[in-house]
Amino acid sequence: MQLKGRSTLAGDLWGGMAAMLVAVPSAIAFGVTIFAPLGGGFAGQGAIAGLLGAAAVGLVAASLGGAPRLISAPCAPAAALLAAFAIRATQSGTAPESVLVMLALIGVLCGVFQFAFGAVGLGRLIKYMPYPVVSGYLTGVGIIILLSQVPKFLGAPGTASLGQVLSAPAAWSMQAMFIGAATIAATTLGPRLTKLAPAPVLGIAGGVVAFFILGFSDRSLLRLDHNPLLIGALPVSAAALGELAMARWSSIAHLDLGMLAQAFVPGLTLAALLSIDTLKTCVVTDALTRSRHDSNRELIGQGCGNIAAGLLGGAPGAGAMGTTMVNIASGGQTRRSGMTEGALSLAALLVLAPLIGWIPIAALAGILIVVGARMIDWQSVHLVRSRATALDFGVIVAVVVVAETVGLIAASAVGAGLAGLLFIREQTRGTVVHRKSFAGQIHSKQVRLPEELEVLAREGEQAVIFELQGSLFFGTTDQLYSALEPEIDRRQYVILDLRRVQSVDVTAAHLLERIEDMLAERKACLVFSHLPKQVPSGQDMTRYFGDVGLVKPERRALIFEHLHDALEWVENNILEEAHVAHAAERPLELAELGLFRGRKSETLAALESCMERRSFRDGEVIFRRDDPGEALYFIRRGKVRALLPVANGQTHHHLATFGRGDFFGEMSFLDREPRSADAVAQTETELFVLARSRFDTLAAEHRALAANLLEGIARTLAIRLRYSNRDLMLLQIS
Repeated sequence: MQLKGRSTLAGDLWGGMAAMLVAVPSAIAFGVTIFAPLGGGFAGQGAIAGLLGAAAVGLVAASLGGAPRLISAPCAPAAALLAAFAIRATQSGTAPESVLVMLALIGVLCGVFQFAFGAVGLGRLIKYMPYPVVSGYLTGVGIIILLSQVPKFLGAPGTASLGQVLSAPAAWSMQAMFIGAATIAATTLGPRLTKLAPAPVLGIAGGVVAFFILGFSDRSLLRLDHNPLLIGALPVSAAALGELAMARWSSIAHLDLGMLAQAFVPGLTLAALLSIDTLKTCVVTDALTRSRHDSNRELIGQGCGNIAAGLLGGAPGAGAMGTTMVNIASGGQTRRSGMTEGALSLAALLVLAPLIGWIPIAALAGILIVVGARMIDWQSVHLVRSRATALDFGVIVAVVVVAETVGLIAASAVGAGLAGLLFIREQTRGTVVHRKSFAGQIHSKQVRLPEELEVLAREGEQAVIFELQGSLFFGTTDQLYSALEPEIDRRQYVILDLRRVQSVDVTAAHLLERIEDMLAERKACLVFSHLPKQVPSGQDMTRYFGDVGLVKPERRALIFEHLHDALEWVENNILEEAHVAHAAERPLELAELGLFRGRKSETLAALESCMERRSFRDGEVIFRRDDPGEALYFIRRGKVRALLPVANGQTHHHLATFGRGDFFGEMSFLDREPRSADAVAQTETELFVLARSRFDTLAAEHRALAANLLEGIARTLAIRLRYSNRDLMLLQIS
């Protein structure tokens, strides 16, 4: 165990270090991108913000989150959204210092919202965003990241827009383009040549080497201060970072409601985007490591990490796919790997600050150009080739267009709306009717006498059974009405079985209420069965139907726990209307039982002399499973249920119900094997009991009587089996 603990610790340290090497260059690049719209002098502060974000989110999210191997760091969606916000704010004339405070506030609000998402249990839901929406948003972010780095790649000032830069080629810097091209080449080709360092590190190294190659031919480049090609000196120390944090806390504490309202929507949007980004990475990590993360706990951890990053002036982040994969490949197994990455990011800021200042801005642009290009979902283009997926491609295009023309916040709103449309489309594609049948085709668990089965086969179409499925909501109500409407004027009973229904909204409930009213006008009846107490949406359908007024004492709609209970009630009504049901519950005499009708009185007297009359109370056990099979039972009055014990005898499965005039216990009576189920009186019950030993004695004296009895039992069993086979075939076909 000790060796295993040491091995895990070593793997976590190596994994965290490898993840840090990937996270730090990207964090610096994202931080510079966020701060670039404020002016070239803020590039150094952007680098500090990126590293502070990597340290804060890495340490806090890893220690509190619900995915042990996950590495959290500043990411592209956060950089794109915050950079767009900074551009709009500076263009509206907001002072750079105020923009910095607003950026920190957005980060804090993002963390607060993520914490709230996890606290209320949205973690399980937020990760189920449809693929076309996620693809469109990530593609939009990738394009924004890529286009935003073109001016820096061309060496233009940080405040120049893409249009201004492209319209003025004279302002382009060949030196910056050389550095950027070298970085892109090192980032994309370097991993093919060596595995000793991650791609971002190779890219930064390639850009720095290219810069110094230029410096050998132009010595004026080899200066750190006021060099437009470099990040510049980073005034980093523990005291300076503390003063920066105190200044941010003080500024945030004195914000007015107007600034808070201005940051509310970007903060909420950023929280949703980073949560989706994180949970998608968690799902992939689970698949690779055969583990299972806690979504809600992870959102709480991410929220705390982003709150810490915002209060320190760092860039917000999320669970990053690239750094997490590097961590796993390098041996990271526990939270220590993520905390190691955060601690080493902070160490890199404190120790390597003088070297970080020498990183060319064009090199960071080259890295982000590669990141942006890889975020674009090029494979989604194939969706346009098929009519079945053309709408999905349209969703991707719509989200991308809105992201590029209006903004990421609007794109997220459009994405959420289109996600709802995709959900409605998927729900309406399938049918809400799982199976349609009639009472003459499927039967309840009440075992019927042959004459009763004949009536049900003839009159069973008075009752139609719809077994529904999926979600009954405003998108499927027209389909449901189209299925039910032809039967409303033709059937006396409409049974709706809801065991497969996932949810019901007010629109669907109102439709069912209208159908009930239409049936009531004809004195017909709407019957519900199998209303689940708890559907996947958490809805208690029995209570909900009562809340919307669908099932009330004054209404005709009925609710039964199981479909066979509803069928039994309908069958009894049909039989009673056909004058077959036995209204008077007087005990039957032997001559009135179906097996013995038409027998001679002396024969019946001989048979009855071998029988015993017994009475049982409601709920009393007649025999139990595994009891000796020593008797055959004939029901004079009442009902008996055959129950199969399951779950260690704590619950029972209802096999069949036997009624007045029927018999049960014949299997063990015939093969002399132990009972296969329990028999329990459902009501006050009176029986004729024929013991097997008494029957054997009778058979020796009255062979014809015994043969006729066995033949009658066999005939009844054959009829039961035939109807059971038909029920099973109907189930199989549907």
